[in-house]
Amino acid sequence: MPNLNDRQIKAWINSNERFEGKADGNGLYLRYSKNDKNPSWRFRYSFNKKARIVSIGTYPNITLMKAREIARELSAKVILGVDVAGDIKRQKAEALERIQREDKAVKVFGLIDEFYERQIKPKRKKHEESKKLIDKNITAVIGSMKIEDVKPKDVDLLIKSIVDRGSPFTADESLRWLKRIFDYAVRRQMIDSNPASAFGISDAGGMESKRERWLTREELTLFLSTLNSSTLPESNKIAFKIILAVGLRKMELCEAKWCEIDLDNAVWHFPSERSKTGDAIDIPLSKPVIEWFNQLKVMACGSEYVLPARRTGTGKNKTINKTTLNKNLESILSSLPESFIQFSIHDLRRTMRTHLSALGIEPQIAERCLNHRVKGIEGVYNRHDYFDERKAALSQWADLLTALESGSDYNVVPMSKKA
Repeated sequence: MPNLNDRQIKAWINSNERFEGKADGNGLYLRYSKNDKNPSWRFRYSFNKKARIVSIGTYPNITLMKAREIARELSAKVILGVDVAGDIKRQKAEALERIQREDKAVKVFGLIDEFYERQIKPKRKKHEESKKLIDKNITAVIGSMKIEDVKPKDVDLLIKSIVDRGSPFTADESLRWLKRIFDYAVRRQMIDSNPASAFGISDAGGMESKRERWLTREELTLFLSTLNSSTLPESNKIAFKIILAVGLRKMELCEAKWCEIDLDNAVWHFPSERSKTGDAIDIPLSKPVIEWFNQLKVMACGSEYVLPARRTGTGKNKTINKTTLNKNLESILSSLPESFIQFSIHDLRRTMRTHLSALGIEPQIAERCLNHRVKGIEGVYNRHDYFDERKAALSQWADLLTALESGSDYNVVPMSKKA
């Protein structure tokens, strides 16, 4: 029969009576020693002929009724041959190990920080911009997750959220970074598989055949009309036209300096250190392109750069952000009909190359217009720069663009091919 009751216990507490043990029965007793803030329940039993004690909790957090219930459960386990003190100790150790393991588990933000320091920062001049895109679109969404907990469904939701806000190119770029980041984690043996590996460009709102995209004359007319009627800064509108007319890569224009451009002689002396191929080239400038550059020069307000940054106090020495034109294009695409197939800025180069062929331009001249090296044996022995031929080709291409922009008919006589 139990020996304790709540009235007795409260009386001991009120009188501050201290004791090492008041037995209740079935191995349960209450201790209230001189150093205890509150009385505590304990369960005493014998295991392998040795006395063992289990701490149950303090009174009144653990009531007398609850303490008896716990004691009965522990007693039943002892009868079954369980060392309950050792079992509890083992459970605590396992819980502590689990907590420590979770604390040590690499979170996505930790993986991204490591990837940035080892893979992005040492290899990219403008690594801060890459980190900014990753932080905004990836870290902010899944950064607090453990890397082994990131599943394909999480990648799908992340990419879909970016596409749904009308940023397919950002979604595409984010997916590319996810693939690289988790590939790095696989190589470092942090995870067994890449949760982003099954996703492609089409999942990010783009096209799997992205490298085949080019704009027809009808599409160019609609694109240029939408561009001109947009609220984009005038300098950015002109940037798109120059990229299209000259066949430049985006960053080749964004990082261009006025010292490279000779408007008097209609030549852009493009330096080797800024060329993807490592080859310098003199680019002939057509009349429309010269006019666009003259407009940009006024807008540059004395900057050494053709497209200086606009929102910083030290903008004279800084270029336009590399993501600005991408975002501008996303805005333009959102204004075009849904049936208009999406394209990237780089597709404008392919557009020029395709139309040069349609205009009857020789393949080697068209390739040199893009500053591509001539392939094969001919490329080894033929070092001719085709400047005059490129000048004529780019002039004809600019005339076509001008006609399309104004909505005029353009009847072209293909350039005759040399025998």
